[in-house]
Amino acid sequence: MQYSNIKTVLAPVSLAVGLTLGGVASAGMTHGPYLHDSSGKMVFNGASKCWKTVGGINKAVPSCGDQVAAPEPAPAAPKDSDGDGVVDSRDECPNTPAGVAVNAFGCPKDSDGDGVPDFKDKCPGTTKGVKVNADGCEIANNIVINTTTDYFDFDSAVLKPAMKAALDDVVAKLNSTPGEEQLEIIGYTDSTGPAAYNQRLSERRAQAVADYLASKGIQNLSIKGMGESNPIADNSTREGRAKNRRVEIRTK
Repeated sequence: MQYSNIKTVLAPVSLAVGLTLGGVASAGMTHGPYLHDSSGKMVFNGASKCWKTVGGINKAVPSCGDQVAAPEPAPAAPKDSDGDGVVDSRDECPNTPAGVAVNAFGCPKDSDGDGVPDFKDKCPGTTKGVKVNADGCEIANNIVINTTTDYFDFDSAVLKPAMKAALDDVVAKLNSTPGEEQLEIIGYTDSTGPAAYNQRLSERRAQAVADYLASKGIQNLSIKGMGESNPIADNSTREGRAKNRRVEIRTK
């Protein structure tokens, strides 16, 4: 009778435990360490705790929400459209040709600082501050003659001996630089006389200088007359007018 009574007392307890455990066990498959029911939802107990399998035993844990949330997508890699190693947001020179060495700002390197990038520079190592052509080769600086040596006579385009000596120095400078200069020879006059006449006179002066340089083997010459425009001295004085009768040689 005593054993029978014990069985009678324990039976409801066993049934309750069995139902509880049976409910978890029959909930469904585990997904990772957490239990889900047959519809894929998390299994929670009466205390709103989810069930986690630890060492083969189902235990209630405080939270499993971090396991349910979908992972955030990885951020997209910064774009480098021209493939030079500098991302577009910092690239000051987009569309750099493939394979060209660039600086930290994505611009082609210019090692000698002459304004011509290394991949186009035919004369690397140019001295700082010298004038260069499109190939990065040194050329002569712009030159003005007749302002310190001698001046054209009034209404004349004849070169004086001192002018020819100055042009010989120009020839020497041109021949000493590795770059091939293109020269623009520009003639000027003072303000005396009609503007149209002075325009033609300035062209004759430029042509006289071009002819002399060509006789010394200098090529790539062009001329232009500017008449009485752009004076460098006061046309109201004799000395100022003399200085304005000049020729400028510009190198490109």
